[in-house]
Amino acid sequence: MKISGIGYGGMHLSIQGRPPEDVGRRVLNAAIDAGVSFIDTADVYCLDDSDIGHNERLIASVLRERSDGDRIRVATKGGLRRPKGAWTNDGTPKHIREACEKSLRALGVDQIFLYQFHAPDPAFPFEKSVETFAQLQREGKCLYIGLSNVTVAHIGKAARIVEIVSVQNRLNPYFREAIEEGVVAECERRDVTFLAYSPVGGGRLSKKIPKFEVLTTIARARGVSPWAVTLAWVRSKGKTVIPIPSATKPESAIDSAKSAHLTLTPEEVAAIDDTEFSRA
Repeated sequence: MKISGIGYGGMHLSIQGRPPEDVGRRVLNAAIDAGVSFIDTADVYCLDDSDIGHNERLIASVLRERSDGDRIRVATKGGLRRPKGAWTNDGTPKHIREACEKSLRALGVDQIFLYQFHAPDPAFPFEKSVETFAQLQREGKCLYIGLSNVTVAHIGKAARIVEIVSVQNRLNPYFREAIEEGVVAECERRDVTFLAYSPVGGGRLSKKIPKFEVLTTIARARGVSPWAVTLAWVRSKGKTVIPIPSATKPESAIDSAKSAHLTLTPEEVAAIDDTEFSRA
């Protein structure tokens, strides 16, 4: 099943510092109108445990109002909690099952398109968590299963239990561990979609992107933004890589979506490869 070459990550529409809901709705509509057909969310994209499902409900409400809403693929996740706004792991079958049911209701669907294990729980066996996802799939609760924040070893263990169609890890010029530790290559070898989150750095680091001459030089030559160049670089890192940038302004969402049509030359990719992106 094909999805757009650039997705959209909904997290920043629902966590601390989120924009007003009407702005969030405009951002989602702008991303879709610009060509995005894949949206990533999670039950814990919210303020705290009392706000669970905020992002899922927001996305669902936008899609219900669109005549083309049925064509948009929405992926969500389970396996974390938000006690008092903290981010904590819970990979137990009980929690995952409860989270799945809540996500089904929040999204207003009978089946989740892609249900992802948000992160391995150090306090619970990884394989047992994955088996719960496999059971949910067998019950028809989700169509596909994915992983997030995992290693190559995790992918191998999970793939022995159930078919894994996606892996969502961080990848941007500042943080390249997904490349260096072989996760991107492993996904390509297995023909698994690699969903790159925080592809332009996220927060403060995203704002630094225009300060790097290699990006601004390419951007001027191509008539695009340095953020679009960064997303094109992320896409260049593997045949199955799909960046899922977030945005809290419609214009940013549109700029990201349009970057799907930008392909860098090998020389441009190499120039970015060779640049040190300081996080200071």
